[in-house]
Amino acid sequence: MVAQVGEAKASTELVITWEALPDDFQLEDDPVDNTGQPLLASALSESLEISGFIQPQMLIASNFGLCATLNGQFIAKAPDWLYIPSVLEVLPDRKIYTPNLEGDVPAVVMEFLSDTEKGEYSFKRTYPPGKWFFYEQILQVPTYIIFDPNGGLLEFYQLENGRYELKQPDENGRNWIASMNLFLGTWQGTKQGRTGYWLRWWDEAGNLLPWGVELVEQERQRAEQERQQKERLIAYLKSQGIDPDNLPA
Repeated sequence: MVAQVGEAKASTELVITWEALPDDFQLEDDPVDNTGQPLLASALSESLEISGFIQPQMLIASNFGLCATLNGQFIAKAPDWLYIPSVLEVLPDRKIYTPNLEGDVPAVVMEFLSDTEKGEYSFKRTYPPGKWFFYEQILQVPTYIIFDPNGGLLEFYQLENGRYELKQPDENGRNWIASMNLFLGTWQGTKQGRTGYWLRWWDEAGNLLPWGVELVEQERQRAEQERQQKERLIAYLKSQGIDPDNLPA
């Protein structure tokens, strides 16, 4: 059961509540200044869908509004990618979401660095607060990820004692996300015409969760191997004086 709506969290100079947004509330429309960002976000979701990870009660989205009320003023931030384990109601056209009021707090939010600084590291407390402050102090998102697609740097922060702590990757260069039971790491290659660094998922056994194009290529290679094996068998039968088209039943 969700905590009682409107119950404020005790915090110095902050009164945080979870309220329904007014019907005329407009989410700020910041244009994406890096065309690679939507590709990065869709690639993350694609492999999760193919692997069967995504369930109806989950909310996985990109450039999606997360809302809260700070000292009586509505706030909305739109991370580049987010994962919410469970929502109270599945809405097909949902554009904004208020944690605690509508379901779980996001377990993971991601921001992709772009050519223009968008406040990914901002700890500004006054209205409107910075993204870092919003995720850490207001929403208290357990995992905050900042990714630089150009240089491939992945910064993985976990909430510990109310503060984000930078976590180092394992020996494979990956970080474990317990809420998803998956590893997250970087991968370099080409997809949809974009060559560079990507974020990828690995399961607990270290298997890479594939994209659709990779599954198609795997199937093509399997079919090619079967064709070659068949051709070798036919050649062998012919070398033994056996007509492969007239084999006994």
